[in-house]
Amino acid sequence: MLPVHALDPASAERLLSELGHPRYRTEQLLGWVYRRGVDDPQEMTDLPAALREALREHLGPPALAVDRVQTSSDGTRKLALRLADGERIESVLIPDRERLTLCVSSQVGCAMGCGFCATALLGLRRQLSVEEIVGQVMQARREAAEAWPDGTGITNIVFMGMGEPLHNLDRLLPALDILVSPWGLGISPRRITVSTVGLVPEMRRLLESTKVHLAVSLGATTEETRRELMPVTRKYSLACLLEECRRLPLPRRKRITFEYTLLAGKNDSDEDARRLVRLLHGIRAKVNLIYWNPFPEGRYERASRERTERFQRLLLDHGIPASVRESRGPDIAAACGQLAARAEADEEKQSEAPATPV
Repeated sequence: MLPVHALDPASAERLLSELGHPRYRTEQLLGWVYRRGVDDPQEMTDLPAALREALREHLGPPALAVDRVQTSSDGTRKLALRLADGERIESVLIPDRERLTLCVSSQVGCAMGCGFCATALLGLRRQLSVEEIVGQVMQARREAAEAWPDGTGITNIVFMGMGEPLHNLDRLLPALDILVSPWGLGISPRRITVSTVGLVPEMRRLLESTKVHLAVSLGATTEETRRELMPVTRKYSLACLLEECRRLPLPRRKRITFEYTLLAGKNDSDEDARRLVRLLHGIRAKVNLIYWNPFPEGRYERASRERTERFQRLLLDHGIPASVRESRGPDIAAACGQLAARAEADEEKQSEAPATPV
C-alpha cells in the first residue's frame, strides 16, 4: 500500500493509471490529501465511488496518531505522537502573536550526542519516513484548527524537534518537497527553517536542493569546548564548519542563523562573545541566543538573564544581529532541548508496576 502522506504527483498518477483512471484525477486526489487534509478516500466526494473503494485498498492510513496533547501555561501545545511500530515522537505548536510555529521531529531519538539536549539520551532508535515527517504537519494542522479556530493556522515550520534533520536528509528532502509544492501544502520555503549540529556535506546539499533557511547549532567558540558539548566536532571541526558556512551558496539577503545555547560558566563569558564575533567574520550571519532548558539528567546550568543580555549586547555592539529566544513550554518539557517522548512511557511503567504494600 502507498502511504497517504508520501504521495506526490508521480506516485499518485502511477496509482491512478494502475487503477484504470484518468490522469486529471491526480490533482483531485492530492488536493484532498494535502489542501483539505482528508486521508479517508470515502470522504473524497468528487471522486467516483469505484475509485474511492479502490483507493481504500491501495492507500495506507496515516503513519502516526496523536496519543496525547499537553498545554503549557504560555499556550504552547506539545503533541505526543505514536508511530505504527509503537515508537513515539513529539511535535510542538508555539503561538506567538500573529505567528504559529510548528517544531517538527526528524528521527526517533538522535545519534549526535549533544550534552545539552535530552533527545541525545535516547540514542538513535530509527529514522522517520517521509510520511511520518509530513504526517506530523498534518496532525498538527488539525490540532491547530481545533485549538485556535479563529487563527490563521500554522505559519512557520522549524525542524528543531527530536533528531538531526540532515542525518535523515534522504527522507527530509522529499518531505520538504511535499510541504512547499503547490500540489502539496504550499508553504513558502521562506517560512521553513532546518537546524543542524553542523553536518558539513549535507548543509550544502540542503541549500542546493531547497530554498529553506539553514540554522546551525554552534554551542561553543573553541574546539575543546565544542567537542565536549557536541561530539560531531570530532568529525567536523569548528574551523571546518565555519569555513564551509563561508562558502555555502546563500541567496542574496539570506543569512545563516547560528543557534547558541548559553551554559553558565561554560560558554557564556564576555570573551566567548568577542570570540564569536571574530569567528563569524565574513559570514552573512545572525545569532539566536537560547536559554538552556533543564531536564532530569542534565548536568549544566542555564546562564542568567543578565549574562544573556550582556552577551547579546556585545554581539550587537560589534554589528552581529542577535536575538534571545525565550523558552516556551518548559512546564510540559516542550522547550528547546527537552523533547524526549518519555512521559507516556514513564506513565506506562508506573501503571504496570506492582502496587507498593502499605
